[in-house]
Amino acid sequence: QVQLRESGGGLVQAGGSLRLSCSTSRSIFDYTLMGWYRQAPGKQRELVASVTRAGTTNYAGSVKGRFTISKDNAKNTVYLQMNSLTPEDTATYYCHARDPVFSDLDVWGQGTLVTVSS
Repeated sequence: QVQLRESGGGLVQAGGSLRLSCSTSRSIFDYTLMGWYRQAPGKQRELVASVTRAGTTNYAGSVKGRFTISKDNAKNTVYLQMNSLTPEDTATYYCHARDPVFSDLDVWGQGTLVTVSS
């Protein structure tokens, strides 16, 4: 059973905005840590933003001030609002969560592609 599903990726112009969504099959309160990673072609997957169950956020330096991670508890959904996009933000974005039962394991979504044109 798939636990995480991303949506909202697409093609946008440089300087534009997108909002990614990660819907969960269980309550987001089950997860102690959730976040977004991205992987560009030929590059290693990297952390973009994360949020704890308590609401503490963390951002990669390259997106700080431009991206915002947030949660909607009623919808069991985590969002990534991306503003002032540049071609360097082009990547496949993955939702991530720490397994609610086995804390040393990770849960991943299938990914959603974001392409920023120059």
